[in-house]
Amino acid sequence: MVKTQQVRAQPALLRRTREFIARSGLLVALIVLFGLLAIFAPNFLLPTNLFNVLRAVAVNGIIACAMTFVIISGDIDVSVGSAVAWSSSLLGILAITLKIPLLLAVGIVLAQGALIHMGAGFIRVRWSIPAFVVTLALYISLSGMAKVVTNAYPITPFPESFSFWGQGYVLGIIPVPAVLMLITIAIFQFLSTRTVFGRSVYSVGGNEEASRLSGIPVGRTRIIIFALSGLMAALGGIIISSRVMAGVYNVGQGLEFDVIAAVVIGGTSLAGGSGSMIGSFLGVLFIGLLSNGMTLMGVPPYWQEVARGLIVLFAVLFSAWQKPIRK
Repeated sequence: MVKTQQVRAQPALLRRTREFIARSGLLVALIVLFGLLAIFAPNFLLPTNLFNVLRAVAVNGIIACAMTFVIISGDIDVSVGSAVAWSSSLLGILAITLKIPLLLAVGIVLAQGALIHMGAGFIRVRWSIPAFVVTLALYISLSGMAKVVTNAYPITPFPESFSFWGQGYVLGIIPVPAVLMLITIAIFQFLSTRTVFGRSVYSVGGNEEASRLSGIPVGRTRIIIFALSGLMAALGGIIISSRVMAGVYNVGQGLEFDVIAAVVIGGTSLAGGSGSMIGSFLGVLFIGLLSNGMTLMGVPPYWQEVARGLIVLFAVLFSAWQKPIRK
């Protein structure tokens, strides 16, 4: 009898262990990674380095908020890296070449980012084309347009005051991009947990047909999600332009893969229907700390790319491993 109870207890214990890892595994992994880097990476614990990490991951964190919505809804957006480069290039053309007032140029860049992705969302909904195909076409087109308008040269200089948004500090120590990232996360956390729109996103990703029968405007919800993705990508391009003080055609290259990996590592299911902004933020931090640690330890850039690729693979496998737990 005792042996039978022990056998029955083992699956329950295994299930609870897997549930704990699924819910808290990333936080534990982040703490372990931080401890290892504190030991082995030179100067890792210096305040300047840690705040530089926050500055470095800020754009990824901002875009990851919208990407979390995209993936929760059951879609994916592989165009955000090119959208960042296009937005940076367009800002340079408007503010420097055409001499449009900077504030107006920023507003135009933000608006076009939302509108272009809104159009992509409309195509995805109207003709039921997979989001990967639509955003892949957008990825190629925006990357080419960035090179066309800049002739593959950086456009510079912006007014000196513009550097505050990419290089400045709040309270003399906290990077402004990090503050913008935290504000963005707070806004998206509110949207995802406290609004009808947020609940609609989860519902659409969980069961689109049931959502439609429940009266949720599925098509409109998807289009808004894509518009948010374009808006955040445009904001990322503006912040990077402020950081390098130029409109650059090739910034954001590969950014989409880091963002998607961070979101999935953060617990958002590629199948849709589940995920959180806090989890995505932890995922962004994990990848940022890992990249920073490898740089401090002198790991060659090519090997860093290999490591990021393995992280993407791990993220997909981890998401698949979590499916039985959610069920």
